Amino acid sequence: MGGEDDPQSPLLESISSHSAAEAPLKRTGTQWTAAAHIITGVIGAGVLSLAWSTAQLGWVLGPICILCFAGITVISTFLLCDCYKYPDPEHGTIRNQSYMEAVKLYLGEKQHWICGVFAQESLYGCGIAYTITAAASVRAILKSNCYHREGHDAPCEYGDTVYMLLFGLVQIVMSQIPDFHNMSWLSVVAAIMSFTYSSIGLGLGLAKVIENGPIKGTITGVATSSILVKLLLAFEALGDIAFAYPYSIIVFEIQDTLKSPPPENQTMKKASMYAIIITTVFYLCCGCFGYAAFGDSTPGNLLTGFGFYEPYWLVDLANACIVLHLVGGYQIFSQPVFATAERWFAYKFPDSGFVNNYYSCKLPLLPALQLNLLRLVFRTGYVVSTTALAILFPYFNSVLGVLGALNFWPLGIYFPVEMYFKQKKIRAWSREWIFYRSFSLFCLLITIAGFIGSLGEIVIDELS
Repeated sequence: MGGEDDPQSPLLESISSHSAAEAPLKRTGTQWTAAAHIITGVIGAGVLSLAWSTAQLGWVLGPICILCFAGITVISTFLLCDCYKYPDPEHGTIRNQSYMEAVKLYLGEKQHWICGVFAQESLYGCGIAYTITAAASVRAILKSNCYHREGHDAPCEYGDTVYMLLFGLVQIVMSQIPDFHNMSWLSVVAAIMSFTYSSIGLGLGLAKVIENGPIKGTITGVATSSILVKLLLAFEALGDIAFAYPYSIIVFEIQDTLKSPPPENQTMKKASMYAIIITTVFYLCCGCFGYAAFGDSTPGNLLTGFGFYEPYWLVDLANACIVLHLVGGYQIFSQPVFATAERWFAYKFPDSGFVNNYYSCKLPLLPALQLNLLRLVFRTGYVVSTTALAILFPYFNSVLGVLGALNFWPLGIYFPVEMYFKQKKIRAWSREWIFYRSFSLFCLLITIAGFIGSLGEIVIDELS
């Protein structure tokens, strides 16, 4: 076999998994790369629904709820940061490279299986939501250009399915990136995109407020035909905000990329604080200026609901940035699923060449790629399935609400609190124990309300 630059070298070169696995893992991440990963994972589909959520809750509860979820996310993330190493947060000898590993180590096998159901469903659900959102943004670009050419009353209608399929094809290619340690560049690009479209949404909302003159909206939010409808929409808004914030499921994967010293938990806490502050400022601005601009007619998706028509090129740029960001965001939330499944297959089938052999793929003008048949088949099937479900249930706000509510308490609150209790050996009925138990109960009530409201809206959408 020739060298990498030898034109006679074969396209595929077999490599045993053992030789690939022998290379020591180099952790080179910093608080800034971690912050980029976090911003990429957090600012995604959720930011686009915040103006609508603020409209349902009104000028008082809307901003308060966004700030409350920011605080809740900080608390739960800090708890997880201290659980990365065991038995000591800074000097422990055991690293938890994933959320699932940590739950198994701290809480045992039974809790590990329960957590696994929620964890994989959460990550899988993000793939569905991101596919829906990306397709909506591509469609919005086409509609924006159509409205610009033919007028705002023109029948510019485009379906979603073909764009979901195209997004799925892109993700099939991107999913061959091996793991988080090879994704810093993707997270940085995606984080830049998130800043760009959030800033555009903020700018357009502010310009619309200035154009309108008076600030729209009311203290109580959008008026409805009945108290029941109001409650359902308010609960769905809580689910949407819940979807927009927590990233607990990927904390350990991100923290595992960090170099030390300083201790990883300290670096991760700083990165989380910076990322959440930046995210919250964008969330408040986008939510509040969007509601101030449109009042009761605030669209479900701020940049694809066509409250903004002009300048059309700026709307197009924002939606293009959304698509590019979601390409990276999809991978941020899918890589933990890929890693879990592939570790399981490698454990169950240690002698299988299909599972464990790697092949060096050398294409012209590109660096050599390491391909694995299991990775190729499993990850492709995963992307296909998320795309299919997105096509079946293309309801942006309701899907985000269900996913946010369903996973907010178990993954963002319950398991972090329980692991922290084990790590710190918190005594029952101590002041700290009572605080975190009350915190967990409060978040459980939010989850129940958000799930009821969002599921109710999906049922109504399906029946209509």
